[in-house]
Amino acid sequence: MKEIVFDQVCKSYDQNQVVKKLNMKIKAGERLILLGPSGCGKSTTLRMLAGLEDITSGDLYMGGRRVNDVESGDRNVSMVFQNYALYPHMSVRDNISYALKVNRFPANEIAERTSEAIKMLDLVGLEERKPKELSGGQRQRVALARAIVKRSDYFLLDEPLSNLDAQLRAHARKELVKIHEKYHQTMIYVTHDQTEAMTVGQKIALMDKGVLQAFDTPKKIYNKPANVFTARFIGSPPMNVVEAAYEDGKIFIDGKKMKVPDAWCKVIKKQNKIYFGIRPEDICLSRKGNDKDYSVKAVVRYVEDYGDKYGVYFQINGVEMLALSDGDVPTPGETVHLEPNFDKVHFFDGETQKNLGYPKEK
Repeated sequence: MKEIVFDQVCKSYDQNQVVKKLNMKIKAGERLILLGPSGCGKSTTLRMLAGLEDITSGDLYMGGRRVNDVESGDRNVSMVFQNYALYPHMSVRDNISYALKVNRFPANEIAERTSEAIKMLDLVGLEERKPKELSGGQRQRVALARAIVKRSDYFLLDEPLSNLDAQLRAHARKELVKIHEKYHQTMIYVTHDQTEAMTVGQKIALMDKGVLQAFDTPKKIYNKPANVFTARFIGSPPMNVVEAAYEDGKIFIDGKKMKVPDAWCKVIKKQNKIYFGIRPEDICLSRKGNDKDYSVKAVVRYVEDYGDKYGVYFQINGVEMLALSDGDVPTPGETVHLEPNFDKVHFFDGETQKNLGYPKEK
């Protein structure tokens, strides 16, 4: 049983509370991504799991055992740090096998586990090199190998790919998933990179200012964001979210009105101040608009060429908005109609910023 439970867990440094009443259950064998901007509390949460940070209040359970006062070495965790922390005087082979030797594993088992990790992470031929003789990607693979040979119940990773270039990151993400699928450890992975979160995680815990904002599968977090912060943080390019007012089946944005389909009116109900969200790829640009007024006018500010498509920028209600287009592209200064795909829009409460929900499927 490798389940992890955070029960009202808080972490403070003097008067600065960096993790606030965290409640979260991570299933045994699950890949969870702790995601969020710098300073949101994700690394602190991971370090509390590892036993490297004390818990200010609340309870942390690992495998059904309360571990608030359990030493790091007794939690059966392995951890990969952002800076890799390899022993500079040791060879690749010795770096990988060191923890097994310290824990007095039998020599044949040490050799077997070390060789398996070396092959799995494509380190064959590098066994006798020192860390200074390795590239950044090779050092990262050594750090991963050193962690996986322990075969701990809990595999903790603190931004392990942040020092790699884009191509190596993409390759390493695939290797991490393969490692997890082989050993089925409970894996907790910290990153600020939403692409890593979406591709590696089975679940995402999104944090901001020490508060858990969303906890769900990548698909649900992307398609039905829990609040405005989640909507703006998840997605590349990010979702357009703009403040609006609602009245009698219409929303008013920057002094312009746009009709809302009846199904959405039932969701919004009597809300007045709301937030309207739409992803750039879900906006259709038109010079004429449509005959039902399900669009809003805006002036093009500038256009970016992405090769296969164009990014068309506007400013509405003081907020910069983006639409993606692969058709007839307008020019800066031109007025066009923005027609949202109402199957893909999102509405949020103007006060709490929480998602108002979606029309019932027929």
